[in-house]
Amino acid sequence: MAFQDFGMLSERRKAERKEKHKRRITIAAAIGFVLFILLASGVMLINKSKENKNSQDQNDKKSDSGNEIAKWSKAIKMICAPTDYRQACESSLSKMNKNTSSNAHSPKPLELLKASITVIADEVEKAVHNSSKFKFSNPAEKDAFEDCKVLLADAKEELLESISSVGKGTDVTNLVSKSHDLNNWLSAVISYQQTCIDGFPDGKLKTGMKKSLDKAKKLTSNALAIVSEVTSLLSALQIPGFDRRRRLLGQRETMRPMTQSYVGDDDDEDGLPIWMSHEDRRMLKGKGPSNKPKPNVVVAKDGSGKFKTISEALAAMPKKYTGRYVIYVKEGIFDETVTVTKEMVNLTMYGDGSRKTIVTGNKNFVDGVRTFQTASFVALGEGFIAKAMGFRNTAGPEKHQAVAIRVQGDRSIFLNCRMEGYQDTLYAQTHRQFYRSCVISGTIDFIFGDASAIFQNCLILIRKPLDNQQNIITAQGRTDKRETTGYVLQNCRIQPDTDLEPVKAKFKNYLGRPWKEYSRTVVMESTISDLIHPDGWLPWSGDFALKTLSYAEYNNKGPGANLKARVKWPGYKVITKKQAQEFTVEPFLQTDWIKNSGTPVKLGFFT
Repeated sequence: MAFQDFGMLSERRKAERKEKHKRRITIAAAIGFVLFILLASGVMLINKSKENKNSQDQNDKKSDSGNEIAKWSKAIKMICAPTDYRQACESSLSKMNKNTSSNAHSPKPLELLKASITVIADEVEKAVHNSSKFKFSNPAEKDAFEDCKVLLADAKEELLESISSVGKGTDVTNLVSKSHDLNNWLSAVISYQQTCIDGFPDGKLKTGMKKSLDKAKKLTSNALAIVSEVTSLLSALQIPGFDRRRRLLGQRETMRPMTQSYVGDDDDEDGLPIWMSHEDRRMLKGKGPSNKPKPNVVVAKDGSGKFKTISEALAAMPKKYTGRYVIYVKEGIFDETVTVTKEMVNLTMYGDGSRKTIVTGNKNFVDGVRTFQTASFVALGEGFIAKAMGFRNTAGPEKHQAVAIRVQGDRSIFLNCRMEGYQDTLYAQTHRQFYRSCVISGTIDFIFGDASAIFQNCLILIRKPLDNQQNIITAQGRTDKRETTGYVLQNCRIQPDTDLEPVKAKFKNYLGRPWKEYSRTVVMESTISDLIHPDGWLPWSGDFALKTLSYAEYNNKGPGANLKARVKWPGYKVITKKQAQEFTVEPFLQTDWIKNSGTPVKLGFFT
């Protein structure tokens, strides 16, 4: 017993020393964190109790003001330290020193972060003012400017929303709870700015607009860096109330795991694809937890509904409506340009099947319409849900860019829908988007944009292009490494459409190419047929973006999933399961909005 007691005592002392060492590390880390927060992001009040004991002039307001200005200067330098554009960061925030001279105080909670977003809105406003002085030499330039005004108005609106979000509360818990939203909004702002620039034809005005927005883009990147730095520190130190770790593996799914077999692209007697999973089929037939809800209005071409066109139904939608507004669109082909505006939030629109209820159009680039404006259907409102509908652009491959649907609204969901076109079919433009059991077909860059989008359990059909063309599925447009955007194709099936199948050997087909410098796309747990070129991925032009892009594959199958001959770019990787976890639904999109909609979703891996 004596030896046992001695052993227990030794172990206890070891444990005590270990715990003491652990406390020291924790205290050191906490001190480091506090210093960062105090000087870097102003999230906590600077303790004024550390005054010089020998000071004989504590009532000297001028001296106090000088001290506070010095504190602001230090805080600005520290908060700008992790950014890529420090000079722009420091110069834009230095004006806060002037504010403290008349109302001296230490940096208040979240003030500097809020200020770093406020200055972006100011720069966007300046860019709009400067560009209004442009002299247009042709209609294309004037039209591009009109698009810019809309895009930059959206940018400013979402910046103000970000500022409002940061401004609520006085502690770090508010910031960390909003970090995902802030990253989402700021990433969208960068996308709006770049889309504005891209809309101009090459020339003097495009260069001028790029110059006008240069500082705004840098400041937006800086704000993303600041949010990332603060939340990373909070996560590392496990601050109470904040845990960025997500339930990734072994978590309970909102729907039971699927067993599925893709056997073709035909519909059954209910208008549902026969390859659809049992859970999705059960829901669309009105047997699931989120079956066809009772509509507020019905649209029918034969006059059996309240409206004959979708646009009429949207125009009659109440300006203010509590809850989710539902529009049922009966079977029919609706040849109209439909826009769900930003004011139309929490709207559900469902049809009788993706091959029965179809919105169609044929606007295209060759006929003089800007790519941004070619979409047959535009979804701008937050919380938009579409079910069992089809979206088409019938312009054909010879008309080049011709969008079937453009999606900008945050937290958008598409369930059992079809997007049909050729070049640029689906413009997944900005924000968070989720596609489940959809059919998406096209030729060149037919899923493109800068959204954070996951395509789960979707059928990706590659169509026959023009004789001199090659097919590319994705062209993701992330322009800044801080953006949280990217495309994820999970448990999808990639195969030729019926028109390509007999001649597929004549054309080269690729998973994606980098539209912008930091393009990010992940293909995982998917079945890839033999039409995909062994390289897998295609350069955009020369070595552009090959070092900065982020392309990855994980656990794919099928003859086109062979990795032996894949590209050797620095930015391309075959990732592990642990790395792939980052791109599952739960951490990549934040899933409450998906689960609350009743949409079938796999939060983690399928296998």
